[in-house]
Amino acid sequence: MKQIFILVLVILTSMSVWAQKQLFNGKNLNNWDIFLGTPIKGHEDLARKATASSTYQVIILDGQPVIRVSGEINASLSTTKIYKNYHLHLEFRWGEHVTGTRNSGLLYHSFGPFGAAFGTWMTNIEHQLMHDNLGDTYLMNNTYCETKAVKRDDGSWAYAKDGELKAFCESENGRSIKKAVDAEKPLGEWNSVDLYCYGPTSLHVVNGVLVMLNTNCSKIENGRLVPLTEGKIQIQSEGAELFIRKIEIEKIREIPSRLIR
Repeated sequence: MKQIFILVLVILTSMSVWAQKQLFNGKNLNNWDIFLGTPIKGHEDLARKATASSTYQVIILDGQPVIRVSGEINASLSTTKIYKNYHLHLEFRWGEHVTGTRNSGLLYHSFGPFGAAFGTWMTNIEHQLMHDNLGDTYLMNNTYCETKAVKRDDGSWAYAKDGELKAFCESENGRSIKKAVDAEKPLGEWNSVDLYCYGPTSLHVVNGVLVMLNTNCSKIENGRLVPLTEGKIQIQSEGAELFIRKIEIEKIREIPSRLIR
């Protein structure tokens, strides 16, 4: 009986640790991989000088530890582990130093080698962090999803709860799906991003507002759809200084009903 009790305790403890895992420990980036990729256009000199520790570093900002992303080179900060069926919470704000444009992304379901996408990133589905585009979906390489969307006057597609279910990929309606509404805070303020991934479904929530719901997330291999339900998580360096004060992840058993009513 004592052995059974200990076993149950160990299982519950491990579940609790997984349920509240801090991907940023506030001290270092030991549990992450860093890959330096292509230069920011017109700033090849900065790319030659860039190092892993200058591109992604832990500093103290306003009295608290944060990850500073330089944005001076296209680069990836990637988890060493693969994740599936999770809720990821991230808090970030833009800095003042801009090399190209205020661009970055939270890249999920990442797989394959670094450099496969645009010479820098693993193949992935992107939760866009780019200023004025926060919450958009971008499908890199052979990734695919289906999303309820409406076509806007400028020809782009945007997520809409009552829209028509459309397929998106390189060959069908394009790689980009715009957010339903703009929920981004003004420059200089902290934004809260919540990414929910369960099975082949992903939700993008910006500052508490659902702005994107993708279904049937997949990759296209030999003309067939292969479900894409897990992968590493990457954070881009892509043209501007970015500060991240929190990245945490918890396992989920379903998409919260309050988000998809």
